[in-house]
Amino acid sequence: MTQVIPGENEPLESTLRRFKREVSRAGIWADMKKNRHFETPIEKRKRKALARRRKKFRRTRRTMAG
Repeated sequence: MTQVIPGENEPLESTLRRFKREVSRAGIWADMKKNRHFETPIEKRKRKALARRRKKFRRTRRTMAG
């Protein structure tokens, strides 16, 4: 769990900025966005298959170019 303790004379804006930075470092924000909507197992498989195809395409392009 991310926790930010404000300094004695620290303004609220800088405390919020530190909190946002810690949340993004911990990966909480990305995880929250990913889980915003329920994803069915079929949708997960489709998304992962598409990612595999893209990765394979990039890999073959890189080997042909380099």
